[in-house]
Amino acid sequence: MRSAFKKIPNTKHSIDMGLLFAVTICAVISTLLIYSIVRSGISEIEGVGSSYWKTQLISMSLGIIAAVVISFMDYRRLAKLWFIFVPVALGLVALTFTSLGYQRSGADDQAWIRIGSFTLQPSEVLKLAFILSFSYHLSRDEEDMNKPVHMLLLLIHGAIPIGIVAMQGDYGTAIVFAALFGFIMVSSKISWKYLAAAPVVIAGVVAVMWFFFLSEFHKKRILILFHPGSDPENIEYQQDLGLAALRSGGVFGKGLFADSNEYIYVPELHNDFIFAYAGQVFGFVGSLGLIIVLSYICLKVFADSRITRDRLGRFICMGAFGLFFTHCVMNIGMVLKVLPVIGVPLPFLSGGGTAMVSMYAVIGLVLSTYSHRAVTYNVFYDDDED
Repeated sequence: MRSAFKKIPNTKHSIDMGLLFAVTICAVISTLLIYSIVRSGISEIEGVGSSYWKTQLISMSLGIIAAVVISFMDYRRLAKLWFIFVPVALGLVALTFTSLGYQRSGADDQAWIRIGSFTLQPSEVLKLAFILSFSYHLSRDEEDMNKPVHMLLLLIHGAIPIGIVAMQGDYGTAIVFAALFGFIMVSSKISWKYLAAAPVVIAGVVAVMWFFFLSEFHKKRILILFHPGSDPENIEYQQDLGLAALRSGGVFGKGLFADSNEYIYVPELHNDFIFAYAGQVFGFVGSLGLIIVLSYICLKVFADSRITRDRLGRFICMGAFGLFFTHCVMNIGMVLKVLPVIGVPLPFLSGGGTAMVSMYAVIGLVLSTYSHRAVTYNVFYDDDED
């Protein structure tokens, strides 16, 4: 009999409760903020119904259920079903180019489908499908990925969702897909030669987008960041209002249910500019607290990527990390006026049922990789048991 470190099968199902609790805290705060917006009457300016907060609450509940259910599923088996969920996700996105396509008020892209009173943003479903399918593709092809033909196939896989959502006019989501592709690729065995060439390729893509695809309005949204206050067309008014709203909360905020006249209205306050409203309600301290919780979520997902049982699990977690990190940076940067208005929601905080449920589903994938770790470690074991 002797003592030593030994790997033993991990037969228990364990959920990363810290991660699930953190995202649910954000979702609860989101519901409270939207309820406050509705109660204050600000929502009437945007045409948000009085039951909108209930939709957010239901979406949060469905999301928690989805995350827990997915955590019990083996992510390896889910990834092998790519031939089912990828066509479904692409088919839903394709519907946005038909008569079912819907351009939400205040948006400049047709990225929703509407059936009766029900609306759905298919690109949110596509994000989930892409993380799973691309992670599976790369895990199967990683040893040969640096060969030109294999790299070309990976690039095509990444370019498909980017191109489709760009055709919708949803450039913010296109950037998110590009970030997903980049974060997953960087975590693989990609050759340094490709990494060295990446900045040149990115610069070329940006130049092509600037000269051939972006409208003058989109260009002005970007250029105004370098020349604030020189805006004869008032393009920056939304961000100016967002900054004013954020500052108006002071150190500790005005509270959830202050007099409606005390709140500053910002277009898309319940959605893309929810962080500006959080600043009014919770002040600097509360806003900083939200950033800390969101940072914890991102770092926890990244940490979970380091303890997965295989490369597929790592790629899935890195895709999830890229998704949450990119959304947080782009949304908060937009509110702080250091990035252009580009229509990317703040994870688990912005209003939107599709985004809430899909984000929870991505968390479910991370929980699945966490709960299906192959081994745990036992310090003492008996040789006679081997």
